[in-house]
Amino acid sequence: MIKYFEDFVVGEEIELGSVEVTQEAIIEFAEQFDPQPFHVDAEAARGTPFGGLIASGWHTCALYMRLLYDGMIRESSSQGSSGMEELRWLAPVRPGDTLRARYVVLDAQPSSTKPNRGTVMFRSEMLNQDDVVVLRMVGRGLYGTRPT
Repeated sequence: MIKYFEDFVVGEEIELGSVEVTQEAIIEFAEQFDPQPFHVDAEAARGTPFGGLIASGWHTCALYMRLLYDGMIRESSSQGSSGMEELRWLAPVRPGDTLRARYVVLDAQPSSTKPNRGTVMFRSEMLNQDDVVVLRMVGRGLYGTRPT
């Protein structure tokens, strides 16, 4: 069933699934996009304030996006996003962590200029296996309205 703009309820929490983060994935992502030593070299990472290898925050965002797509967007009338108001990396993501994602509806407003869509303000979070929030985002998603 497709989720349309009208189906988003303020306060609704949508669980998006989980993913395990491997050392290989951390290094592969970082080598291509964020090759800082604490992302690509476990030995060098020991000497940093993190005390070991950690995932790039951008990698965590990419993992979230995949869970968002699989857990909700694929079966929605998503028309993209007008951007993020907040993006915070709150705790390091380490090899072996299992992250789960959730999407919380903060507000839903119909468009004043495009009657076939609306904007959903949301808070997204990734939590590790200890329920520590490692990523928090607040942003806006655009969704089509139910066809008449």
